[in-house]
Amino acid sequence: QVQLAESGGGLVQAGASLKLSCAASGRTDIMAWFRQAPGKVREFVAAINWSGSSIYGTDGVKERFTISRDNAENRIYLQIISLQTEDTAVYYCAARGTAVTVFARTASQYRFWGQGTQVTVSS
Repeated sequence: QVQLAESGGGLVQAGASLKLSCAASGRTDIMAWFRQAPGKVREFVAAINWSGSSIYGTDGVKERFTISRDNAENRIYLQIISLQTEDTAVYYCAARGTAVTVFARTASQYRFWGQGTQVTVSS
């Protein structure tokens, strides 16, 4: 069982930057960030493996979002620059499982989830 805990969300103005953090209770290979805006489905943002290779959800996300990890700390991060009001959402950290090494973009393929951290961007 892997427990995940996100932090770093908050209320920011458009154009600002933010860095989200997710702490895992143990080693897990594929970790990801998803986000869910009010009334919308949960959206894949980015994923990273143990070696640091990453994939992103859309070209637009890739331009402003950077996923990274610190294996010594069992943490992943999501750096967001030039925040827009459309980025307002609850951001979730997820992990596929301790023995899974294949990337995935669908929420149902992730076994472990954090409780989420709210990011609100004001205009």
